[in-house]
Amino acid sequence: MTKADILEKLDELKRIGVENILALRGDMPTDGSEVPKGDFEYASDLISFIKQNGDFDVSGACYPEGHIEASSKAEDILNLKKKVDAGADHLISQLFFDNSCFYSFLERCQIAGINVPIEAGIMPVTNRKQIERMVSLCGATLPTKFLKIMERYENNPTAMRDAGIAYAVDQIVDLITQGVDGIHLYVMNNSYVGRRIYTSVNSLMTCK
Repeated sequence: MTKADILEKLDELKRIGVENILALRGDMPTDGSEVPKGDFEYASDLISFIKQNGDFDVSGACYPEGHIEASSKAEDILNLKKKVDAGADHLISQLFFDNSCFYSFLERCQIAGINVPIEAGIMPVTNRKQIERMVSLCGATLPTKFLKIMERYENNPTAMRDAGIAYAVDQIVDLITQGVDGIHLYVMNNSYVGRRIYTSVNSLMTCK
């Protein structure tokens, strides 16, 4: 998008009462087509421009296991710091299936001086093809426990769905217990899965 595109979009969002924006660069084409030329090379550039031209709460994306285009986790953290310095008010993580990866990521953020709230991105897996596609896009690690669940239940859709929900709930219980700043559910428009998880963990989120 160009700066003019973004200014037009910000005006539209302000008119309809939108207060929060998740600012993403977007995925690069994987079919060999040319990347469209806009005015924003990185998400940090977009975040900075939005903060300068509107009174919005702006979120940025983060990657507990490192962005697939980063040469190292250290480089990825430096780029994330640029997003925060550009004005990101909080961060939402890419999906992950091993909570220890997320906790290590939080330590790296703390060392780098990234002090904004960070929400953990959790994706309940309802079928094998879905998760294989997502993992190919984001590079998330699949723990042995998770792989065994897929192997056992992949040919039983109902069992796979329920096992995926149970695995996600187990992750969330641990994250909440450890004081996570928030949970972002990737339910892929499946309201049934979202309701099941919310019902399972709602009492934990209100417990002090």
